[in-house]
Amino acid sequence: MKKYKFLILRRIIQLSFLFLFAGGNYFGWEILRGNYSSAIIVDSLHLSDPYAVLQILVSGFIASSSVLLGALLIFLIYALIGGRMFCSWICPMNIITDIAFRLRRIFKIETEAKVFVSRNLRYYILALSLIVSAVFGMAAFEIISPISMLHRAIVFGSGAGWAIVAVVFFVDLFVLKAGWCGHICPLGGFYALVGKQAVIKVKHDKEKCTHCMDCFDVCVEEPVLDIVGKESDFIRSGACTNCGRCIEVCNDNAMKYSLKFDLKK
Repeated sequence: MKKYKFLILRRIIQLSFLFLFAGGNYFGWEILRGNYSSAIIVDSLHLSDPYAVLQILVSGFIASSSVLLGALLIFLIYALIGGRMFCSWICPMNIITDIAFRLRRIFKIETEAKVFVSRNLRYYILALSLIVSAVFGMAAFEIISPISMLHRAIVFGSGAGWAIVAVVFFVDLFVLKAGWCGHICPLGGFYALVGKQAVIKVKHDKEKCTHCMDCFDVCVEEPVLDIVGKESDFIRSGACTNCGRCIEVCNDNAMKYSLKFDLKK
């Protein structure tokens, strides 16, 4: 269980969000209503995805003060505290892509050598989504987002969304390892930029590391582990999702969550 403690906790949190969203639709619960772009907690606290709000603003529409404050709150949480934790702890697509990632390892499916896609592609898509939003006056990514489609498929029973989710799954499984989360998703790219300086990071201890490289086997963002075995430091790249898998599989206890500042000081 020790090797899966963060994975289990992540699944509980992800499924809990889906359960509460579904409860709001099917049973009228007021605990959590809306979607991953804009939600309201107990009919009082608004939460908004800052990337979605940014698309709305550049498209020429005016967001309400509650939406703007909700976006600011989420922005500060990830920028100052959690980094890219939305991707691994909240996003429902993470469940789908993790299954594909796991199956690739089980069946030893190796195709990325034949298909090279830069991890910077997500940042280009991020910029393109804002340009398209501004030109066409709509929140471009929100219309085609697999995250939104998976939410609608589960919460509202919309069958069309499963087709897009299936495409993402099979691309991740047979075409490109961590294709969606590691290369394509502009929302992940947005939070990678936002959370680069977050205070909660994974810290590597070179003195304990035995170079087993188990962390590389489970990490969907392998380039962020460039310091492993070389120096003791934080995983400083904003692309790290803080999922904790590297911590779980490290038998040397060379990886751990840590704060980027000393509370004693």
